[in-house]
Amino acid sequence: MIRLLFVGDVLVGKEPEVILKTAGYQALIFSSAHKAISLMLEDPPDMLIVDKGLADCFDLLSAAKACLHKANMPILLVVGIDEVSCIDWQRYAVDDIIVKPVEPEILLARIRLALARMARVFDNNPLTRLPGNTSILKAIQRTIDADEGYGVCYVDIDNFKPYNDRYGFAQGDDVIVMVARILVNVIEELARHHGFVGHVGGDDFLFIVPEEMIDAACTRVLAHFEAVRNMFLRQEDIAANCYVEKDRQGRETTYALLSLSIAVIPTGNHHFSHSAEVSNAASQLKHYVKKKEGSNYMIDRRCTP
Repeated sequence: MIRLLFVGDVLVGKEPEVILKTAGYQALIFSSAHKAISLMLEDPPDMLIVDKGLADCFDLLSAAKACLHKANMPILLVVGIDEVSCIDWQRYAVDDIIVKPVEPEILLARIRLALARMARVFDNNPLTRLPGNTSILKAIQRTIDADEGYGVCYVDIDNFKPYNDRYGFAQGDDVIVMVARILVNVIEELARHHGFVGHVGGDDFLFIVPEEMIDAACTRVLAHFEAVRNMFLRQEDIAANCYVEKDRQGRETTYALLSLSIAVIPTGNHHFSHSAEVSNAASQLKHYVKKKEGSNYMIDRRCTP
């Protein structure tokens, strides 16, 4: 069910909530920005509808835009009719407005329009809800163009295809979601709005952190993965530290257990001018880091001063 976060004096009476529930939406209603921000950090909703007159409205909007897990979450601003012509849209980074008093039918139409627009414009991965390739390329280019140094970190789940063959695609999806949550939690904890997490596709991810956070971020990601990995493995495979499965040609092959490989491309010395150059460097480095046993990360020292 799509979760809608309402903050401030938006919904009046029970009728709007009943209409939303009938249409397949769950309304989460808060009167204060403080409690809403806590929810935003712990369990982000799919959409935010906020009253412009709410105290700490800007703090709530900032928290929503800094939400890594749902970076493209639509935000609707509820305003009075006399405010429509004088809103500074550079300050209010929202996607649409709803004029008070809020009519339930108009509200429902605006919600559907915002979600449809997001589906057309943005490229979130349908499984993890993380930003996809278009957003990733833009994030890498912003990193290249920035004065500060960053680490562009490509994450690959090792031995994932044979894992899918042995455990099934549904459990493979669970592993992908687990890795996505680890990345989001670690980067939010360390970097907040200075970080980025994206899902390239399949078992490939990417995160970006300031250069001074590279070692800490990679170390925590690998540690958190190792802490929960065995939840997705059978006891006999854990005991053997491997398993035997047929490869694509039908030959029995011994495979290592799931691990993570992270190829890190620093951008601080302005070695790159285009996002494709970063991707190419990462592809070369991943070839080496994936040869190492277990979970590892490797920093491209060619890209450091």
